[in-house]
Amino acid sequence: MTAETHGFQTEARKLLQLMINSLYSNKEIFLRELISNASDAIDRLRFEALERPELSETDPDYRILIEFDKEAGTLAVEDNGIGMSRQEVIENLGTIARSGTEDFFANLTGDQQQDSTLIGQFGVGFYSAFIVADEVHVLTQKAGEDGGTSWKSTGEDDFVVDQVDTSRGTRVVLKLKQDALEFADGFRLRNIVRRYSDHIGIPVEMPKDDEASDETEVVNSAKALWTRSRSEVSDTEYQEFYKHISHDFEDATTWSHNRVEGKLEYTSLLYVPARAPFDLWNRELPRGLKLYVQRVFIMDEADQFLPLYLRFIRGVVDSNDLPLNVSRELLQQSEDVLSIRNALTKRVLDMLGKMAEEDRENYGAFWDEFGQVLKEGAGEDAANRDLLLNLMRFTSTADESSDQRLSLATYKDRAQASQKTIYYVLGDNLTTARQSPHLEVFKQQEVEVLLLSDRVDEWLMSFLTEFDGWSFQDVMRGELDLPELEKPEDLDDDPLVQRIQEVLGEKVESVRRSTRLTDSASCLVLGDDDMGHQMRRIMEASGQSVPNSKPHFEINGDHPLVQRLDTESDEDRFSDMVLILFDQASLADGTVLLEPGEYVHRINRLLLNLLE
Repeated sequence: MTAETHGFQTEARKLLQLMINSLYSNKEIFLRELISNASDAIDRLRFEALERPELSETDPDYRILIEFDKEAGTLAVEDNGIGMSRQEVIENLGTIARSGTEDFFANLTGDQQQDSTLIGQFGVGFYSAFIVADEVHVLTQKAGEDGGTSWKSTGEDDFVVDQVDTSRGTRVVLKLKQDALEFADGFRLRNIVRRYSDHIGIPVEMPKDDEASDETEVVNSAKALWTRSRSEVSDTEYQEFYKHISHDFEDATTWSHNRVEGKLEYTSLLYVPARAPFDLWNRELPRGLKLYVQRVFIMDEADQFLPLYLRFIRGVVDSNDLPLNVSRELLQQSEDVLSIRNALTKRVLDMLGKMAEEDRENYGAFWDEFGQVLKEGAGEDAANRDLLLNLMRFTSTADESSDQRLSLATYKDRAQASQKTIYYVLGDNLTTARQSPHLEVFKQQEVEVLLLSDRVDEWLMSFLTEFDGWSFQDVMRGELDLPELEKPEDLDDDPLVQRIQEVLGEKVESVRRSTRLTDSASCLVLGDDDMGHQMRRIMEASGQSVPNSKPHFEINGDHPLVQRLDTESDEDRFSDMVLILFDQASLADGTVLLEPGEYVHRINRLLLNLLE
């Protein structure tokens, strides 16, 4: 087959330009990425060889080899793993098949120094080679196939693919840039391998004396980190292993390493990242833990071991009880897997709970990144809801800051002695929630109210009935039960209420005098079972039908506008004023007016009357 020239995918070309022109300060991470890819390739061959042992018979001793040539300015990383076919080379090295790519490029600013920090958030794997290389040449042969493939590129617009004679596995050869020749030095390379890849359970070999030596030596410990005792592993080693399995450039926030023995025997090493990935909100993407059985790699992204709301957790689970030929279908049906899943979920929540108590600053940063995902769990995972509620953080009317740092336990501790309810208000954003007229009586009585403005909040609250014996109440819904609240007299023949009801007609369920308002003239109140504005808009945006409902219209009898209404004899002007108050109440809730033009006309008519 002859040589072919292919153009890079648009996103890949953009990423390559970022690598080529990168000001990323920690250039040496390219070697960690290439070794990590080589390790993954060997793990995959080990798994395939369980059913097809002939794939590895000709070269059964797995290894990663690093070679360099100072004079030529080259560096090579070679493995005898699964390798790639010609089509896989084109697909894997010419495109970025990864969700979140568009978000990544949307965050680019054009400032090379600032954009280089995004490299660490995205994790670019193979493409990081272009941080230090003018040209990259890949030689590879797929296990079980005859003939190899050559891939060569300078990282510009295209790459060349050709046929080549080579052995099983992959060899990546870098033609180093002039400012990266330090990576053609044995001492420098050994230090990098020991710093970043000592934990890999595959030997990394280098020439024993210098680049001209035929004899090689293993330069890493080549023992899977999770199989070692916690007392033997340093924090630095834990962090480097995290970066190996996650391809993250930042340190993890915290981790939990645990070995379980008894009815089930397994080891888990679970990490909490410092930053949310770009594709966190795509619930359909495959993600999960790396699964090993008796130290043999089985699969990436084994999502059966943690619930979906913990999809940001990275790590490894190694079981002694599962069969080596386990499939995703068998994992879904296994009682052992369910037991491990329940235990790992508890372990993650306990780890987060410990961080929330002992390191509030770091937990606050974690909550800013992953809090909304944990809220999914409080709705979906009834068995762990109490643990999750203790992890929830909110902002409230007592906090000037917009940061969500208030726990429900703290809310209870600083509540008034007679209070037995957790009050909250929903809004499209924090400003709308904080300025809601429904809060006025709570401010007057100095009762703290939680301000909920995340998209998931109304859905979440539909699942929550109580916390530690205290019920939840939406202050925009139904009758209030404040202990010191004076309720207005229930007058069936209230003339003003009846006149307003006649004007509004079918727009409202009822009109009544308010116990909520102290400063505003009016507000809209939802029925106890009505769908809220936030959830209604989400369902409408997704094309789903929503049930019809009408709000209750509450008026503040002490407000001058309402008192003026009571004395208005001109029915047309009375009608305009009522409809203006109704629309203003809708706007205060963050609701879009159905007839904004009519609202403007009514305002203009009243202004003209004032000028006459």
